[in-house]
Amino acid sequence: MSQCHKLFTTLLLIFLSHALSAKDPELLLLKTYDDSQDVTGWLMSEKLDGMRAIWDGETLKSRQGNKIAAPEWFLQALPPFAVDGELWTQRDDFENITSIVRQQKPDKRWQKISYQIFEVPSQQGGLLERLTILQNYLALHPSPFIVIIPQATVQSAEHLKAELAKVISLGGEGLVVRKADTPYITGRSNYALKVKQYQDTECTVIAHKEGKGKYLGQLGSLQCQLSSGITFYIGSGLSDQQRQSPPKIGSIITFKYYGFTKNNIPRFPVFLRIRQPYKEPR
Repeated sequence: MSQCHKLFTTLLLIFLSHALSAKDPELLLLKTYDDSQDVTGWLMSEKLDGMRAIWDGETLKSRQGNKIAAPEWFLQALPPFAVDGELWTQRDDFENITSIVRQQKPDKRWQKISYQIFEVPSQQGGLLERLTILQNYLALHPSPFIVIIPQATVQSAEHLKAELAKVISLGGEGLVVRKADTPYITGRSNYALKVKQYQDTECTVIAHKEGKGKYLGQLGSLQCQLSSGITFYIGSGLSDQQRQSPPKIGSIITFKYYGFTKNNIPRFPVFLRIRQPYKEPR
């Protein structure tokens, strides 16, 4: 083998190694609940609007697979097996949560963070059986900031609607319903659904449109693009501060909408939050 060939092979192996390590972890993901589905007897819990965090028994990572710089005292309290949940403070506090968690040097604000667990992925059995593993561990190793999200059984469609209305009235995001006896599986499944009064998804900011009238000299709307390539504008839901300092082009944002037009454009889109700020390539 020539020196040139050896060098090429080495560089290729390094590239593949980085590509594999940067791959998003395989996670449980949620489909959207359809009113026609009967979920009576399923388990129901509040969908917390925090920052997804996966503990593999050694490292705490984000949904994208990036290491989270949590304080040592926080990490030492986590179990020696995998858990999945949300780093959370309170309802309607997503931007504050992300500002705490994304610090490369964790500060005292982490004392406000709790790790709300909804899954114990490496264990056998149905959801309650898997969560019981963590419950038994916490009985021997209690921690004030590791919390198992309460699960309740859906009694009927009316029960589900009433619980959803209750959570929304308290400023919550929605519910999650899951079939109790299903083993842990990754990806989107018909047995794990999010229940909301509206739909939400993500898009990429591709341009800024200047405002008019009272928004003259500020952002009027964001031009966004879906993964399908469809582009549209979002002008609602933005605070005055965000209009003065809008999400950068290339940022990924979350927005809510109410179905689609006949041209597959999200109907009545409303900005919710920046999900992933744009970063300049190194």
